[in-house]
Order: sequence, then structure tokens, then C-alpha cells
Amino acid sequence: MATIERKASESSAIDEKATVPDSPLNEKEDLHDNPDLVKADAADVGDVSEDVRAIDLDATGHERPIETDADYALRLVSLDDDPTLPIHTFRTWFLGLGLACFAAVLGELFYFRPQTVQVSGLFLQVLAFILGRGLESILPGPNQPQAKLRTANTWFWRFINPGPFNIKEHVAISIMSTTASDQAIAISVFAAQDLYYHVTINPAIAIFTLIASQLIGYGLTGLARDYLVYPTWAVYPFLMPQVQLFDAMHRAKGVFLQRKRRIFFWAVLISIFVWEWFPEYIAPTLTGISIICLAARRSAWVTRIFGGAAGNEGLGLFALSLDWNYVGSGGSAIGSLFTPLATQLSLYSGVIVCILAFCLCYSQNVWHAQNFPFLSQLLFYENGTEYQQLAILNPDFTLNNTLLDQQGLPYYAASQTLYQLSRTAYIGAAVTHFFIWHAKDVWNIIRNVRTQECQDVHYQKMKVYKEVPVWWFLIIFLITFALGLGLLYAADSGLPWWGFIVALIFTAVFIPILGTLYATVGYQPSLQFLIQMVGGAMIPGKPVANMYFTLYGYQTYQLTLNLLRDLKLGQYTKLPPRATFIMQTVGGIIGGVLNYVVMKSVIEGNRPLLLAVQGSNVWSGQQVQSYNSNAITWGALAVPLYAPGARYGFIPWMLIAGLAVPIPFWLAHRRWPTFGFNYVFTPVVVAELGFLSVGINSSWMTSLAVAVLSQWYLRKRRPRWFRKYNFLLSAALDGGTQIMVFVFSFAVGGASGTARPFPNWALNPTGNPDYCERLSD
Repeated sequence: MATIERKASESSAIDEKATVPDSPLNEKEDLHDNPDLVKADAADVGDVSEDVRAIDLDATGHERPIETDADYALRLVSLDDDPTLPIHTFRTWFLGLGLACFAAVLGELFYFRPQTVQVSGLFLQVLAFILGRGLESILPGPNQPQAKLRTANTWFWRFINPGPFNIKEHVAISIMSTTASDQAIAISVFAAQDLYYHVTINPAIAIFTLIASQLIGYGLTGLARDYLVYPTWAVYPFLMPQVQLFDAMHRAKGVFLQRKRRIFFWAVLISIFVWEWFPEYIAPTLTGISIICLAARRSAWVTRIFGGAAGNEGLGLFALSLDWNYVGSGGSAIGSLFTPLATQLSLYSGVIVCILAFCLCYSQNVWHAQNFPFLSQLLFYENGTEYQQLAILNPDFTLNNTLLDQQGLPYYAASQTLYQLSRTAYIGAAVTHFFIWHAKDVWNIIRNVRTQECQDVHYQKMKVYKEVPVWWFLIIFLITFALGLGLLYAADSGLPWWGFIVALIFTAVFIPILGTLYATVGYQPSLQFLIQMVGGAMIPGKPVANMYFTLYGYQTYQLTLNLLRDLKLGQYTKLPPRATFIMQTVGGIIGGVLNYVVMKSVIEGNRPLLLAVQGSNVWSGQQVQSYNSNAITWGALAVPLYAPGARYGFIPWMLIAGLAVPIPFWLAHRRWPTFGFNYVFTPVVVAELGFLSVGINSSWMTSLAVAVLSQWYLRKRRPRWFRKYNFLLSAALDGGTQIMVFVFSFAVGGASGTARPFPNWALNPTGNPDYCERLSD
């Protein structure tokens, strides 16, 4: 076994202000050059909670910052593993199924909030730990310390309670519940058909469509894991808070420094849970404090630029947000405390351009912008009234050109037009980014997958477990393929069989291209506009068919990346691949059933709010509105709206224009390699040119400030604190916030059927919470 020398004294002085040149994650450190690290053991490296480890020190004895993919793999993630720990216990299945149901319900409720957020895996992780430790104490078993609960050492009682709640049970439960919580795009299809087309899909057809669309990505997952899971450079930086929390909860329990980390986590989690009641319920003004709005309460332009505490209000410039529900990650892959700084600076560079573009288009009345709301996802007539989309469709929901001539073509708000422009252009930028930065590495892995073994240290540790055979993934794919294809005709979707196949081919092509961006810098690109564009060109005049084409073209891609994410989590935490596969499958099935049930309940109780432009601070139909509007424009009106020379004919050309964006930065990096041009992630910059087109926008400047504090100051100036506590802090803040939002939603937020609003007072005013003039209702 290779040995890495450990520093003997933990009291030695460490200079946390030591700095080294930055090295972005897409500049991969080759572990083949350091065989000692490839073969390193947990005892050699030490625990993350330790103050001093040889692996953390530079040549001068100072702690060095977390910089490279190898740093993430070795310095932030434990190598410790015990293959004898039980996984498929009563606790695993009881809590896994229970939390999967809970997460599916909560995820669907969040889908209809004004700022759509994902159910945080950290929240589910914390809840699973609390419940798992509770069952450890009360269930009888052979290793119970309480004599009255101690049983014979038989397989049955070992299944019920084998002993301490262990990390493998915990990870399995978390993966099952997280998979169930993934928001299904099929819900947008069914909700749009219900709200806008007055069509109610048969519950059995809807539920099985949800299950098929949730699991059909398994075939692609089995093929992509060789290059998007196993290698060290597939970091998935947003997993670090979860991974470190698993380590803190289960590893090195007797070590004092590890206890300090657990106390820190629980203290922060409880504190943020208490605090979040203020901005979310008692004092919503804290969601977006705008001095400028307070000074000019009757200015429409002040609302548009500086407002943002309510959905679709404004751009949130110079607002201060004290609501971690919006400042934090919201359960997504981007978070101020864990996303690499280069990714976040690229994102917020796009936001600055977004503000300038939105204001310029509106002030100059580009695309008749002043006839429509500043921020909106709806379709409009030229006079600004909402477009009656059913008035241009036949009874079978295909386009009627005679009725279209009578009604005229619809308009988008300028902000939504720019959002479409950016989300089309960045696909081209992402393609070029992949080929100039990652294609060679991916091709080498694919070419050598059968002859060269992956040398990632965590992959090597996982070799003690049986891998999932490719045919397992293939069987799931074939079953869901057949199910999905049959249900297209049962649902009268209008999507032909060949369109279904083409949608899946697009997903397969873009998984390696866009998946590398997700795995390396933590940014999950969207394929939605490309898929809708292709669907509109191939199946013109059929908006519902376009919805289903998007469902299988876009959601398959999105959920394939989520499945790859979970496989990487399993690799980091040493959960056997077959256990991960089972948990993902069961979670996807549970999520499909419950997503539909909750969607029907929300629509029945809040139909007027879901159809309104701005909604309320609790319920909003913005996601369904946007999805339906895109289906109408791309599905029914692709030719008259997007053909060359048409009103929005320039948008498809942005796909070609985007191809050129990364090239100048790549050439500049080759010419001046130390200037940092490789830090500019052009697909991220371009994609976020429409970042502020929807939702509550008062938090972005606060998020940027937190990102600089964490990912620059703490990482560079306080590297030891960053290594030990930064990701735990993110886990505690996100987990505590999500717990509060769940309790709030059911206690007073209306998720249980009746909303109980807090009385109006200075920090809970009528109208917009930040006192900006309310421009629409």
C-alpha cells in the first residue's frame, strides 16, 4: 500500500492565507502522474475534519486552497469504506419509501411556487438521518444496547435493526427520495392541457406516462457512466455539501474535531429554520430590501429595474435579500457556497448583460415591448391583452390557418424573447465548448474503455462491489420505450412514432456534449428550446404533439444527468452500484404516481391564480404558462413566427451564432495562457442573458456577494476553514431552509387547502413586498 506521510503534530501553525494560482476544473490533473494518490488509503490521507494533513500542505508547509479536480476527490471526500455494512434493511426500505412519497409531494408543491425550486437533497438527507437514528433507538435488534429491545441474532432481526444507522443505508434512502422528488416535465404537459385546453388525461395514462418519461433515460445512463461518472475530472461540485455531510454524520464519530463539525451543522440548521419564518411569512420585505424602491414608490421604471421581491416584478438591481430560500441554491446545481467561482462569475456576467438588454429593448419599444408586461411568460395580442390560443386551433388542437388570420400572430414580452434568444444561442456555445475543451478526453475514454481501467481513486475503491450490467439498463430502457410509445397513441398526443424516436436520438447526442459541463463546472444546460424548435419544424401545427416531443427529448436528457449525478454520489460515498440502481428505479416510479395526484389537487384549488400573470407569493402558474406558450409558438406557429424573415425568425439563427462565441476565448487562452481566459465559461454567460426573465429576482446580487466571500476569500485566504466547514455550512443553510418551507407550506401557506396570511404591517405590505409600484395583477 502506498503511504502518504502524515504531519505528526496537530498543533503546528498553519498559514491559511497562503495562495496559489487558480486552476479551473476543466484543466484536469492527471492522477496517472501520481500513483501514490491513485492507491491511497483512508488511513494515509486522513479525515476531512482533521486540522493538519500532509495532503493539504504545499511545499512550504502551508495549507493550500482547493483548486483541482484531484483536490475535490482526495481532500474533500473520504476514502473510508466498510463493505460489510448492511444496506437493504427494514430501515432503508421503510424510510426510503416514506421519504420518497414525501419528497414527490413536496417537489410538486414547489413546482407551483412563484420561484420554482427543487427539493433539496440536503433536506432529505437531514430528515433521513434524524428518522434513521430514531429507528435505530426504538426497533428491536440483536445489537440493541437496551436489554428489553435486544433479540436473537437471526437474519430477520438483523434485517429489522442490524445496529447503528450506517452511511450506506443513509445514502440509499437519500437517492431513492431525491429521485422521487425530481420535477417531471410531464406535469407541465398535463397541467397545460387541463388549464388551457380543458382536456383531462385519463389518470392511468398520465401516471404511466410519468413513470415511462422518468425512467427511459436509464439506457443512456448505462452508456455514459464510463465518461461522466467514473473519471476524477467528473467532479459534480454541487455534490460536495451532501458528501461532506454524510462523512460528518457517519465517519470518525469519536474524533473531537468531527463532533465540532456536527455541532456546527445542527446549530446553523436550527438557526436558519427559525430565521426563514421572517422573510417567508412574517416580514416578506426581507426577501428584497430596495432602498431605491422605498425612495420612489410610484415609478414604473424603478419597479422594473430595482424591484424584484415578488414574482415577475423587476430585475432586483442593488436589492439586498435576506431570504436564503432565494439566495441559496434552492436545491439546484448552482449555489453560492459550492459552485466554483469561475462558473458563478460567468453566470453573473450574463446577468449584467441581461439587465442592459431588457431595459434597452423595453425603453426603445423593440418588438412592441411597451405594449406588454416587462416580465411575463404569456402570449399577447399586439394591444397587450392575453392571446386566446384556443381561438386559432381546431377541435383536435391542430393549427387552423383561417382562424390564425383572423386572430393574428401572438407576441412575446421582450424579456421572454431575449430569454429564448439566449437559451437558443448557448446550445451552439455549449457544442463548441465541448469540442474545444472536452471532446478529446471523452473520446479517449470511450476508445479505451475496454482496454484501460479508470484510475480514479474512488472508482478503485468501488471495485469490491458488483457493477450494474449494461443489460439491466437496457431492459429498463426497452420497457419504458414500449410503454412511452404506446401511451403516446393512448393519450391522443399527435406525436408520431418516428417523432418519439427522433426526440430520444437528440438526447443521446447531447448527453456527452452538455453532460461534461454539468459534471465539471456544476452547470446543467437546458435543451428545451432546441428540442421545441426541432419538434416544431418536424411536426408543424401541433402544439400538443410538441409538448410530448419536448417531454421525451428534453426530460430524458435532464433525468439522465440526474441519474448520473446519483451514480457519482454513490461512488463518492461507496454505495454499491446495484443498490443505487434499485433505489433510483423505485424512486422514479413513486415520483410518477404522486406527482400526478398532487398536480390535480393544486389545479383544482388554485386555478385562477395559476392562470394569472403574476399569481401570488405562494402560488404561481409561471412554469406551466411558459411551457404552454412555447408549445403554441414552436408547435403550432413555428413557420409563421420563426421562419426566416418572420417576426422571431432571428431566434433559430442564434444556434449558429452561438457556435462562434467560445472560439475567441479559446484562442486568447492559447495565446496568453496565464490571463485567465479559460475561466470564462461562455455557454454559461450566453445562457444567462435571460436569467431574470421570470420569478423573484431580488436575490441575485446577494448571491454574488456570498459567492465571492465563499469561493474567493474563504477558499483562498482561509483554506482550512473552507475545507472543513464551507460545504457543511451550505448543507445546513439549504437543509434548514427547505424544512422551514415545507412546514410553512402546509401550516399556513395553503398547501393543505387553506392559506393563513400574516397580517399586514410595515414589513408585510399590501402590493409588492419591497414597496415598489405594482404594475400588474
